[in-house]
Amino acid sequence: MTDSEGEMAATGMVPADKAGYVLQRATGTLPEGAAKLASEIGAVGVAAVLARGNRTAVRRGATAALGTMRPRPAEWYAFDPKDQDTPDWYPQGLTGDEDSGSAGVPVFVVSWYFKPEPPAAERGVRVTFLSPRTLKYQHALLVEARPDGSYGPIDIHAGGVAWYGDLLYVADTFRGLRVFDTRNILDLRTAQQDLGDPARVGRHGGRLHAFGYRYVIPQTDAWRLAQRGPRLSFAAIDRTTTPHTLISGEYADTSRDRLVVRWDLAEDGTLADGTPRDAHVLGHAKIQGALSSGGTWYLSQAADARTNGKLIVQGDGDATTRPFPIGPEDLTVRDGRLWSVTEFRDKRVVFGVAL
Repeated sequence: MTDSEGEMAATGMVPADKAGYVLQRATGTLPEGAAKLASEIGAVGVAAVLARGNRTAVRRGATAALGTMRPRPAEWYAFDPKDQDTPDWYPQGLTGDEDSGSAGVPVFVVSWYFKPEPPAAERGVRVTFLSPRTLKYQHALLVEARPDGSYGPIDIHAGGVAWYGDLLYVADTFRGLRVFDTRNILDLRTAQQDLGDPARVGRHGGRLHAFGYRYVIPQTDAWRLAQRGPRLSFAAIDRTTTPHTLISGEYADTSRDRLVVRWDLAEDGTLADGTPRDAHVLGHAKIQGALSSGGTWYLSQAADARTNGKLIVQGDGDATTRPFPIGPEDLTVRDGRLWSVTEFRDKRVVFGVAL
């Protein structure tokens, strides 16, 4: 038995074959495209993005998200009325400054995917930088840039996001992981006086457009699943392992043998190797987020838009369940608490509970 298998057995997790989750690096021309875009648009830091936050979260707002949960979370922040009400964008992933270790300011990062009704032209994926101090927040559009200077939206579900060092890892369900560098948050106002046409993206008529967003972040790297079949539905960081690890795994409607997997991280933020450190069977249906911390596993289980989810905690012995809000998604650890984000319309909050 390997050390990782012994650790999983000690926590009640069932070891599994990790071979199907090998990742292959697929950088391609992504750095060239990002560099071309950055040569024309100035980059700003996370602190500057927060200082210019154009929306404000509501502390302990959107209480409908909590449903019948008792006790209530230790803290929660609701997105503003416009983001609560939109039927087009759904929060999915959550990470933060403590995952990064080098963000420089307290911040949550939330990924959203575009799912308009009725269907409309793709607008891709956005991320939100939210300050837990001021509650100000700002969206930024994730884009794929090309060496010729063109760029466009990224059509994925973005079910999870994990930040390590300067790198944001975004789950791309069927392909693997997309990587974005937070040193490359590009501010369109450094290149032109306005934000262009809110209905367009890319270069048109000699001007830059990003669906009205001020900030764009171009993809710089990618890790592709070597085999067809596995899916990556969420993402998290565990800083209690040595070395630190990136976590992902697969959502399933039933409790089939879907896996959660960890990869070792290098000091520069990249994956140390595309071969997983370990894998184990989730053993539960509808897992929207999974995170390990200090030898304990936490699984976020969803139900539907009207029913409370559950937090499944797996340490030594049998798993226990704890109350959770409606529509819980990805997981992260910050300030000694376990945090998640909820997805449904008028029930969208970032919330924290005791570990």
